[in-house]
Amino acid sequence: MQTPATLMRGGTSKCWIFDSRDVPADRAALTALLVDTFGAEDPRQLDGVGGGTSVTSKAAIVSRSADPAFDIDYLFAQVAVGESVVEWGSNCGNCATAVALWAVDTFDLAHGAPSTEVRMRNLNTGAEVNARVDTEEHEATVSVPGVRGAGTAVDLAFINPVGSTTGSLWPTGNHRDELTVDGLTVAVSMADAGAPVALVEADSLGVSAAATEEQVRQYVPMLRKIRARTAVAMGIAPSIDEAFDAIPKVGIVGPPVDYVTSLGEPVSANDYDVSVRMLSMNNPHPTIGLTSAVAIALATTATDSVLGPVGQPADAASSTSALDVRVITIGTLGGTLRCEVEISADGSRVLLRRAARRLADSQLYVR
Repeated sequence: MQTPATLMRGGTSKCWIFDSRDVPADRAALTALLVDTFGAEDPRQLDGVGGGTSVTSKAAIVSRSADPAFDIDYLFAQVAVGESVVEWGSNCGNCATAVALWAVDTFDLAHGAPSTEVRMRNLNTGAEVNARVDTEEHEATVSVPGVRGAGTAVDLAFINPVGSTTGSLWPTGNHRDELTVDGLTVAVSMADAGAPVALVEADSLGVSAAATEEQVRQYVPMLRKIRARTAVAMGIAPSIDEAFDAIPKVGIVGPPVDYVTSLGEPVSANDYDVSVRMLSMNNPHPTIGLTSAVAIALATTATDSVLGPVGQPADAASSTSALDVRVITIGTLGGTLRCEVEISADGSRVLLRRAARRLADSQLYVR
């Protein structure tokens, strides 16, 4: 049996994209297909098309939307590495970038304009994401930090993302909580916008705000324990033993400091607002998931969280009396990410610039 699929690079992730008409609608059958084609149970995914890391073991199933408010619907799948598991409970902004470019080509959404807007609905969370895809040049001209290579420009806007999983930006009712894990008390802020996140204050954990990948890896066991406890505190899991590795997204945050990226590029503390080191499943994220960035950007509205006072007012021309616009730049292992937050009486939007590129059109063999 063969199944057509397209391998895309979206932002700092790789994602296999499937037309919903080519795969089973039944979730159990779809899970089995992805586990088999990715070679998920192998920690190196050698007998499948998975990339062997959490950021390269992703899939999206895409369809034209029956709702006139959207152009497409997409279902995101985080395929485990080393387990026969597919996690369906979250969204991925980097894959949404790839989905937008794929949909423009596959469903012929371009209308000859310099850019094409793609209105997307994430079926995992119900999140609304609008993409503006460069359809004038439609060439690989834009690069993003953490990737040595260029892609087609895709601007993403997350529309009213607050409380996408728990119903509240601050699920515990607090901007800052304290947890004691294995005798260590850490300061944590739990927020939900785009994705639920648990942000651990670097100082309370005893690690540098600009920790290297190797240093972050040493704290993975502790961060997993913190994630399980915050999942219960946020109402995501009924117990610590039933908490998933995918959500909440967990990471270490602190003030900006000078550092060198994983690609060897120097970054000055003056170039960004907050240092963030996130996990992707159970490994250090090479940059940051966009849904995590959305949550962090909106969490900066509270100055008493573990993030502290963060962000810079946007240019005066961008703000009006009815619209508050702020820019937050996040420092990650792979470089900096700029987020623009718009807050008005109608809600909020978080804007990010990304890039995507089609890598391969394939026929996957399914046993």
